[in-house]
Amino acid sequence: MNPSARMRRLRTSDSMRRLVRGVSLSVDNLVYPLFVCPGNRVKKPIESMTDCFHFSSDLIADEAKEVFNLGIPAVLLFGLPENKDETGSQAFNETGTVQQAIKNIKKAIPDLLVITDICLCAYTSHGHCGIVKDNKINNDATCEILAKIAVSHAKAGADMVAPSDMMDSRVAVIRNALDENGFSDTAIMSYSAKYASAFYGPFRDAADSAPAFGDRKTYQMDIASSSAQAMREIELDIAEGADIVMVKPALPYLDIIYQAKQRFDVPIAAYQVSGEYMMFNSASKQNVLDRKSAVLESLTAIKRAGADIIITYFAKEIAKNKL
Repeated sequence: MNPSARMRRLRTSDSMRRLVRGVSLSVDNLVYPLFVCPGNRVKKPIESMTDCFHFSSDLIADEAKEVFNLGIPAVLLFGLPENKDETGSQAFNETGTVQQAIKNIKKAIPDLLVITDICLCAYTSHGHCGIVKDNKINNDATCEILAKIAVSHAKAGADMVAPSDMMDSRVAVIRNALDENGFSDTAIMSYSAKYASAFYGPFRDAADSAPAFGDRKTYQMDIASSSAQAMREIELDIAEGADIVMVKPALPYLDIIYQAKQRFDVPIAAYQVSGEYMMFNSASKQNVLDRKSAVLESLTAIKRAGADIIITYFAKEIAKNKL
């Protein structure tokens, strides 16, 4: 051992630490999720998610404008329908809540990237992410519906669609549908390694998307599955045409983010989900941790693991330098 080695020399001051720091957060890499609901002049707090709101499509452009002015390059839209049915038909209604929100945002802030979640869980009466037949999720029938949703969002002006359902082959079906309808420039960010996680609870309340029966373990990934399975999922999505791949949730799966970054030459997104978000908020409310320090530490860990893009409900606070 070199007796003159002193690693602390590189930690002697804030300026020194900044100089040698290998990981940095940038607002350029953040995406802010937004929830769109039916109605007019609606801005309603989401009880399960601190400082998050349901916006009607006529007001969401104002929120999106604030996001853009903060330097955040993109929003991710989730929608709630006026009515639900067995097949989630409102999801591809060209006058639906998300479709109207896209139009309003792109008209007001054309340079803001609008990404839209593509799934059926918030639109189906049973709360599952696909078409149910004989108490099972019909993979192929679901893919056809997902493609209709993607095309309707692209027609409204979405820059990118993000299928979150975890059906097999849905990226290929969506890519083909977009191309056939003249939307070859519409990108796909696939939820490629999405786990059947316990951390989605607050979101399911916000999106009214909890399954009415059973669970989602037959299509979302098993939390104890090998990393090899996650890499295979990602590999398949890239082969089918995904432009960006996502790992969800983020903190419990830093190893998956790291391995994906080492293996694949495409942008890697990570979603710091609602349960992660509310853990920090709840713990800080109980004064058991410093909120600012804990949030920045968690986001830095996600970045260090290899995420190029971080979807987080903390994005506005980071951009405002309140964290």
